[in-house]
Amino acid sequence: MTRSYEDRIQRVITYIHDHPDEDLSLDRLADIAAMSRFHWHRIFRALTQETCAQMVRRIRMHRASIALVKGDDSIEAIARAVGYPNAASFARRFSEAYGHSPAAFRAAGQLCAPQSYLRTGDYPMYSVEIREVPARTLSVLPHVGPYNDIGLAFEKFYGLCASRNLWADIGVSIGVYVDSPETVPETELRSFAGAEWKGQEVPEGTQRFDLVDGRVAVLTYQGPYSGISAAYDSLFGNWLPASGEEPAEAPCYELYLNSPRDVSPEELLTEIHLPLA
Repeated sequence: MTRSYEDRIQRVITYIHDHPDEDLSLDRLADIAAMSRFHWHRIFRALTQETCAQMVRRIRMHRASIALVKGDDSIEAIARAVGYPNAASFARRFSEAYGHSPAAFRAAGQLCAPQSYLRTGDYPMYSVEIREVPARTLSVLPHVGPYNDIGLAFEKFYGLCASRNLWADIGVSIGVYVDSPETVPETELRSFAGAEWKGQEVPEGTQRFDLVDGRVAVLTYQGPYSGISAAYDSLFGNWLPASGEEPAEAPCYELYLNSPRDVSPEELLTEIHLPLA
């Protein structure tokens, strides 16, 4: 792993530890890391096994636990010092983390050591290549909800293509995944299902989505779509930190090189495209 990504993770961890009472929102931590907001959260989780929110909560609770046992500040003051102006919400979070109320924990006088470690190298290895790709115009249908359910949007898109006989203007199937599943609730994840469009105006009832030209990292994954998350973990947890590359401010997208109508799940080929700066 290059020092660049390790240093960024450590810088964020240090900032969380040293500023538990400040704004530790996802965007703020992305700024601290000097990292693309599109990909920061996925990189962080791949390297630490935690989302940003989970680490913030864990470190805040650990700082609170030390203050409860080692100091004599009031529980309300400790709550404020770790970013919880509402003592009741702090007490709920602390009880969830330690199984005791802050008062009971203080009375018991116990301390628990925090854990934080990087995970690079623990994921399956996939080959990744860097390509120069052209700009593409897509015709797509939007999907909001779990990414695993995007198949319905693809079925609707191709049903529309079949009913209007649009096959001459349709290229490779592409899915665009806008949000990070680590930070956005499943029911709110935004994605687009469709294909490269070779005609003029995209068909009525679909949306145009433009993919810009430039450099992309391409991971080729073979297997059922249900297992593709491991390939993303490998891309962000293994390849990217060691590559010396920076992700661009653009979402990942997937090219589907064959179809589950034609091959078995084990033979499905998917290219994951990560735009690079």
